[in-house]
Amino acid sequence: MGSSIVNIVSGRASQYLAEKIAACYGKKLGNVRVSTFSDGEFQPSFEETVRGHKMFIIQSTFAPCDNIFELLLMIDAAKRASAHSVAAVIPYFGYARQDRKDKPRVPIGSKLIANLLTAAGVNRIITMDLHADQIQGFFDVPVDHLYGSTMFVPYLKSLNLPNLTMSSPDTGGTRRAVAYSKFLNSDLVICYKQRVKANVVGKLTVIGDVEGKDVVLVDDIIDTAGTITKAADMLMEKGAVSVRAIATHPILSGNAIERLEKSALKEIIVSDTIPLKKESSKITVLSSAGLFADVIGRIHNYESVSTHFKFNPIL
Repeated sequence: MGSSIVNIVSGRASQYLAEKIAACYGKKLGNVRVSTFSDGEFQPSFEETVRGHKMFIIQSTFAPCDNIFELLLMIDAAKRASAHSVAAVIPYFGYARQDRKDKPRVPIGSKLIANLLTAAGVNRIITMDLHADQIQGFFDVPVDHLYGSTMFVPYLKSLNLPNLTMSSPDTGGTRRAVAYSKFLNSDLVICYKQRVKANVVGKLTVIGDVEGKDVVLVDDIIDTAGTITKAADMLMEKGAVSVRAIATHPILSGNAIERLEKSALKEIIVSDTIPLKKESSKITVLSSAGLFADVIGRIHNYESVSTHFKFNPIL
């Protein structure tokens, strides 16, 4: 039957990851061509039939906005080409930080993105470590929300840190740090920050004892790296033996990588949902390809997704 055919394709921004996902799944990546007009307008096209296929379109929606729009165009193209179903695999879901009105006269950007994807005709969303869990409720289609802990927990265990202590760089990430701490049976400390304005950190303090501890800071994203580097420096000043950081999405804008390299952080562990702008000896990249490939297979075969991820319930 046509609907038994899985077709994995990719937008240009996530080609590097999509190739690994397709290889893990055991298929070749679908043939997509993007034509660009002289004014910068672009048009993706599938260079093979997709009629009756289960389409999995892989594209993270980090900057620029072309990445979001390219995903929307590909979804529309697949629907108009009579695909059986269209799932958007969005390893990093952009605009997730705009999940509410935190001051008057501002948009709720993540809700708008959800509306655009739905209007384009998507049947399912597969993503990882949303900035805010409630974004799942912005969709009227199924959302498979995967967790970076599936990759990070085994890696942390392999380090065999003698005095492991989990922490969050700010109070907003406390729930995530608590979950890791409970699962790994480790100590927990919390960093408290006061922002001067967006992307600018003011005062930073720690709640808890870090003397002689190997601290691991947990977050979903590292953007400018201002908060996490200040937290690491402060924790070392308070007597920590070492400080590492875990973050699923390495946005690393501006001079973030240079800031990380100059900081007290011993290691920064990230996933490949966003490509690194440049390599760094301090940054360890764990691949999410096997995880996404497995989920695609389970969705295709109508199998449970939640039972596969033994770390998911902790978060």
